[in-house]
Amino acid sequence: MTRRLSIALAALLLLAAGCELPERDQAPPNFVLIFADDVGYGDLSSYGHPTIRTPNLDALAHEGIKLTSFYAAAPACSPSRAALLTGRYPIRTGILWALGPDEDRGIDDSEITLAEALGAHGYRSAAIGKWHLGARDRYLPTRHGFDSYFGLLYSNDMMPPWVGTERPLELWRDTLPVEHPVDQTTLTRRYTEEAVRFIDESRGRPFFLYLAHSMAHVPLHRSQEFEGVSRGGRYGDVIEEIDWSVGRILEALRESGVEDNTLVVFTSDNGPWMYMPDRMFLEDKIKPWDAGSAGPLRGAKAGTYEGGVRVPFIAYWPGRIAPRQVSSELAVAMDLYTTLVQLAGAELPDDRSIDGKDIMPLLESGAGSPHEYFFYVYPRRLEAVRDAEWKLRITRDGSDRIVTELFHLTVDPYERFNVAGQHPEVVERLKSQMTRFAEETGATLASTSLPR
Repeated sequence: MTRRLSIALAALLLLAAGCELPERDQAPPNFVLIFADDVGYGDLSSYGHPTIRTPNLDALAHEGIKLTSFYAAAPACSPSRAALLTGRYPIRTGILWALGPDEDRGIDDSEITLAEALGAHGYRSAAIGKWHLGARDRYLPTRHGFDSYFGLLYSNDMMPPWVGTERPLELWRDTLPVEHPVDQTTLTRRYTEEAVRFIDESRGRPFFLYLAHSMAHVPLHRSQEFEGVSRGGRYGDVIEEIDWSVGRILEALRESGVEDNTLVVFTSDNGPWMYMPDRMFLEDKIKPWDAGSAGPLRGAKAGTYEGGVRVPFIAYWPGRIAPRQVSSELAVAMDLYTTLVQLAGAELPDDRSIDGKDIMPLLESGAGSPHEYFFYVYPRRLEAVRDAEWKLRITRDGSDRIVTELFHLTVDPYERFNVAGQHPEVVERLKSQMTRFAEETGATLASTSLPR
């Protein structure tokens, strides 16, 4: 029996056995995972943006927890999403860069996605928005555990003239394209309507909603109602519509009577795309300032300084997550896999390395991080590692010389001061961890002198 057939059979048996609904206090929790695209650490007002207003996300943070040391697993779209949905570093899944429309590559059948793990325990699931884990039939969300799909298969710029492809950008429902050209001005609103419908239709059965917004990836689009509403310009309009979407989803949870039994998470796939290539400006529809902000952090998308991978994270669950919490403890997007599977009472795969940890104690009561180290890999090169206090970064500069940087993130999260010379013992300790991880996963190190 194939693994996928076994998962489906387990789900059917569980549903067949569940003739009566459980008592409310025994019902499995629901999960709403809102995953923004290219939204940086500094793009929400609760994270310090001076002109963009995000009242719904700010309220969510006030009534729940905001993490200030939360990391995407990679500084780019596809590897970050693969890690989120498998609980594994991208180097383990083989998805190392942003997949193009014409690539015959995607998430492997052998991976057990979060939707599959939860589906085997009776959950219904929907993927809405950007997928970016393969654009061929065998890679579609509905082939990997999701009961339904509505969205774009890859980034909203992956069409002529910005990308060298003849394939049109299409809006998909389940396994078929349903719209071309895509009206991107209404995407955020339509994604939200789909999410609300899914919540309403899930009454009486636990659900997993994966809402992966196509915005704020460029080219930027927002509905007519949000044109010119933000003091933060066009980018601000886009973020404020995403904030509206969060508010509407919370409203739907309340209307369905499941808010108190639902964990809601908001985060982003990587840092802001601050340094766009020249191809993005070919039609003069995109301006250099149509990008987010990493706030006080150094770096941006596609890089392994903090601004490329440290992203906003807010979690809300009335009665389970204490309000008004702010934590600087280390957590990673892969942790959501392990945390949600265990909250559901499902089983983690035991035949592979799962890198995500259970962060529910951190979210509920501000416990310490379950991680000893976090490794920064992109695409295959292991460039940095951090522990609770220190970050070691070993790369090559434009002249192909090895550059070693050590930052004390507790006092210098902005990575302004390289103190490698003052702490050789820390450098050696962290370097040994990089070597160990590279040997385990096949990641390359700067010393190998391989192209990035």
